[in-house]
Order: sequence, then structure tokens, then C-alpha cells
Amino acid sequence: MKRALIVLALFALAGSSVLAQEEPIPPKRSKLAKIGLFGGFTPGWLSVDMKSVNDFVLAARGAPLSENGVFMAGGGGAIYVMVLPNVRIGGMGMSGSVKSTALDAGGIRRDAKFNVGFGVVSIEYVFPIVERLDIAAGIMLGGGGIDLTMRVSNGGNNTWQSEQKYLSDGLGGAVNNVTRQYSGAFFVWIPTVNVEYTVLGWLAFRVGASYVGMSFPSWQVDGNYELLGVPSNVSGKGFMVQGGVLLGVF
Repeated sequence: MKRALIVLALFALAGSSVLAQEEPIPPKRSKLAKIGLFGGFTPGWLSVDMKSVNDFVLAARGAPLSENGVFMAGGGGAIYVMVLPNVRIGGMGMSGSVKSTALDAGGIRRDAKFNVGFGVVSIEYVFPIVERLDIAAGIMLGGGGIDLTMRVSNGGNNTWQSEQKYLSDGLGGAVNNVTRQYSGAFFVWIPTVNVEYTVLGWLAFRVGASYVGMSFPSWQVDGNYELLGVPSNVSGKGFMVQGGVLLGVF
């Protein structure tokens, strides 16, 4: 009888050990300060108010630009500041463009291209949630701008003589192609929140949201002449969703 009880007790202990091993163990919350550095590819989708830009393009007999947003692409990186736990500094640059083409009955082609971009430095605080999973919140500051390029072409050949006449007549001569670029330079401020997951010790993925703010514009025509009277809502500001493939030491 005693032997049977002993055997049953051993089986019970073995069964409880197996169940304990099969029971899923939740990830542990990371308590260590974050260290490391990384860099990588950062795509995004920026929602831009194109109404005033399209009003200008349509008045110039061009085709309206897409109002569904601008695909942005670029890169960025950061390094943790050892003296400030879970704080990192870094930088990022992104740019993107949309364009349109109109062709009228007379064979005149009109192209419009809207380009937006920025380069910023960043400071972020990282909240470790569980092992491998973090939330990073911070602010990015820097410079950026937009370019609106308009081209008109009748499909003819450009010649040295026609260009000479165009300039000598005070821009009054006939030319086959004309390009104008309207450029705005801005101060850029971007609050941002990202969720980051470390797959390997050298590979992580990111998804997040930001607001791209642009202030204090300075406008020029063809990069040389001041442009006045630009509506205040012509800029590259708007909400942005972004991702990232990051390589480094995590």
C-alpha cells in the first residue's frame, strides 16, 4: 500500500512538472535602461491639403494633383544617451512627390509636380513595455520645404537662336518649353509616437504616427527671386503614418 502511494505521488509530481513546462510564460517587463544605436529605412504617408495648390494649377490650365496624400521615403537613426536612461537622440530625412500632366487640343502639354521634404534632429523617450516591445515618443525639429514645378511645352525643338531671342526680347519671344519653380522653405516641427518590436538583436520594425508642422515660410521663384502673396495654407504640413525597418544594436 505504501509503495502504491509513493508511485502515485511520483506520477503526480511528474504530471505537474510537465503541465508547468507546457504552460505559456508571458514576456517579462524589461527593467533595464535601453542602450544601443540603429539606423534604417523609414517610409510614410503624409496627408497634405492640396486645395490652394490645385487652385493655382487649374488656373494655369494644368491637371489637378492627387489629394490622397504623398508617399514619403527616407532614412533615420538614433543612439541612446547613456547619462539619461531610455533617452535617445538622432535624425531623419524624408521626401516625396506627386505630379500631373494635362494635354490640350492644341498639343500644349502642361506638367505640374509637387515635392515635399524635410531633415530633422530628434529626441525621444522610450517606454519599455515587455521584452522586445517598446513605445517611443518625442519631438523632431529641423528644416524642410516644398517645391511646385510647372512646365509648359508645345513639343517643338529648342534652338540656340530661339532661346537667344526669348531672352533678348525680355522673355517675350516664342519658346517651345518653359519651366517655373516655386519654392518654400519652412521651419519644421514633428511630434511623433512609434511602436517598435525587436525581432533579433540587430533587427527591429517600427510603426507610428506623427504630425508634420511647418511654420515661418520663405518663398522664391526659380531659387532666386522673392515670391509674395502665397496663401498661408500652401505647405507640406499634415498628419503622417510611418513605418521603419531598423538595423543596429538593440
